[in-house]
Amino acid sequence: MKTESISLGHRRDFLKMAALGGAAMISGGLREALAQTSPDWTKQIGLELFTVRDAMQTDFEGVLAKLASFGYKEVEPASGYNNMEPKEFRAMLDRYGLSMPSTHSGLPAGTDIEARLEGGRIMGLKYVENFGGGGGGQRGGGRGPGGGAPGAVGPGGGAAPGGRRGGGGQGAGQGGGRGAGQTEENVKRQAQTLNENGKVAQKFGMKMIVHNHTMEFAPLADKPEMHPYDILLAETDPALVTLQLDIGWASVAGQDILAMFKKNPGRFECWHVKDAKGIKAMPPTLTQGQRQQAADLVPVGQGEVDYKSIFAQASLAGMKHFCIEQDNAALWGDSVAAARVSLNGLVRLLS
Repeated sequence: MKTESISLGHRRDFLKMAALGGAAMISGGLREALAQTSPDWTKQIGLELFTVRDAMQTDFEGVLAKLASFGYKEVEPASGYNNMEPKEFRAMLDRYGLSMPSTHSGLPAGTDIEARLEGGRIMGLKYVENFGGGGGGQRGGGRGPGGGAPGAVGPGGGAAPGGRRGGGGQGAGQGGGRGAGQTEENVKRQAQTLNENGKVAQKFGMKMIVHNHTMEFAPLADKPEMHPYDILLAETDPALVTLQLDIGWASVAGQDILAMFKKNPGRFECWHVKDAKGIKAMPPTLTQGQRQQAADLVPVGQGEVDYKSIFAQASLAGMKHFCIEQDNAALWGDSVAAARVSLNGLVRLLS
């Protein structure tokens, strides 16, 4: 089933849930650092605002107020900053007890890159995906593998309310898409650009983040035994770049999330918490693009991703911030209500 198809059974499950109230073998020093008692993650649940993009088009601040009332504490913009100046936007977040440690909207508007980074610092950013795009409108450049998937966010545009973010590359300054057909040298150049941008962002207390879909796990054109994600992990400087692991898409891609944490402890400071059905039934012959198209995205707790086990290893991963995301939430009838269902579902899993 494609993401855009919502079965009657799914709707029934959704309405029921809404009614209910709407470690690895590593060095001793690193083991000690990662063996700390896990915090109460339910007290810092964030939402990727792409989830509620349809509602925010007409009532940006009103949606933020609702999300805060549900118990969300952090947000990650994907469609700009409501045409607000950094101080004004920060004041709005403060009114609702929200923080914004990361963004997929690029940096706010400014005269030069350092002015824009300073604007991001004022808003509270600690992680930024790219240096492209102004803060007032839609984000420029999609996050995905390149090639114009349905619902892709392009320059000056926005995904349709029911769409999935896809093509368009990784944003300005990062050398285009990172999916099927990529070569080792291409991805190494992208990693180098991330490191270079990271050195600039570091002056403002920020890191670059790299988000994934499924295509980052497709074979390289010149080295089929490797995929782009391998190179990004190996070639980016952990002091400058962190991997924002979209756990849902990585799971759809067939990755073992806990094995990823063990192999690269501390590299995944930010997560996207996304759930899906149908992962286990996907034929092994599907390409990564086909796997993404076949994924049946659902509210957190209704799919096959084992978030209880994954959050138990959050310290090993190095996770500091995470946000829920459901790309197709609008197709459930009410994206804001769907965001509430996901929050309640994650709270139950973590309790």
